[in-house]
Amino acid sequence: MALTAHFARLPDLASLAPRWQALESRAAASFFLGWAWTGAWLESYAVQPELLAVTDAQGRDVALALFGHSMQPRLLGRSATLSLNQSGDPGADRPFIEYNGLLAAKGWEEEATQAALQALQDRNDWRTLRLDGIAPDSPLLTIPARRKTRLDRSPVYQVDLAAVRAADYLSLLSSNSRGQIRRALKDHDGTLPAIAKAAPADIEPWLAEMQALNTGRHADNAWDDPAFRRFAAALASRDEKVELLRLTDSGGTVGLLLNFLHDGTAMNYQSAFAAPRAPKDKPGLLCHAAAVAHYAERGLALYSLLAGKDRYKQSLATREEALEWWQVDRFSPRLEAEAALRKLFRRPASA
Repeated sequence: MALTAHFARLPDLASLAPRWQALESRAAASFFLGWAWTGAWLESYAVQPELLAVTDAQGRDVALALFGHSMQPRLLGRSATLSLNQSGDPGADRPFIEYNGLLAAKGWEEEATQAALQALQDRNDWRTLRLDGIAPDSPLLTIPARRKTRLDRSPVYQVDLAAVRAADYLSLLSSNSRGQIRRALKDHDGTLPAIAKAAPADIEPWLAEMQALNTGRHADNAWDDPAFRRFAAALASRDEKVELLRLTDSGGTVGLLLNFLHDGTAMNYQSAFAAPRAPKDKPGLLCHAAAVAHYAERGLALYSLLAGKDRYKQSLATREEALEWWQVDRFSPRLEAEAALRKLFRRPASA
């Protein structure tokens, strides 16, 4: 069956939502390609990416994606850039999409990808394509180009919850991680924190608590941005696949976790932790260990800490996979000169 791919202005969200959700019900896509994420992002940020729709002969959606068009800074000036499921504006893309790709109907992924890539090739208004947070073997990387540069490769650390159900979780960790958690337990009644899930009335105050706990702790703190706080509230309020958890013990709040549930995997997207109560206290490790036990008891397959090279993620994990960030360049004299300079001075594209 022949497929047709075309770009169009972003429709109003009231009409886009049912289209996106109908296709989502026929797809095997990541949480980050579902309407929970996509709708919350579009509602919370003043972005107007274009809609790429791949349709069949009857006009039914087979694949959907968003593409932001922007002039991205490069070494020798700006480059007209398309960004998959992002806007191209760093502030609006602060939520950081992962497991990126096309939302495609099951069984049509290959054909839909080829149609989408042809539609991209047919456009002459871009020189660079950004593919952030994609799988290492993404078929989107087959697009013809002058140069394809991997800007980053990040581990996605995970906990195998089937292994946790078969053995004590701490026994699966390194002796150092095991020791840190056991020492921290001494400052918390000797047990992991209790977990409560936010009811609708809890969401606003608990997110405010997350913001307060994160204030001043990060150089690039997403919680300082009102749009990001709206985005987090939209996620937590409107979908059963999102859980806001508060972890406490007799001493009060230990931490909060904003998690996604999808296809048997719990994914920790945001966190906030109370200050350590003693020099060897590790509230973050305790909260994640409690979440591992919580989701293992519920029969889930994995607890994911999502992309990131943080040492604490590695210390808690029992397995890992990876995501990649790519820059695809067409020919242009300016980008050729940039590539020559980078080669001459041995400067990586990510610098």
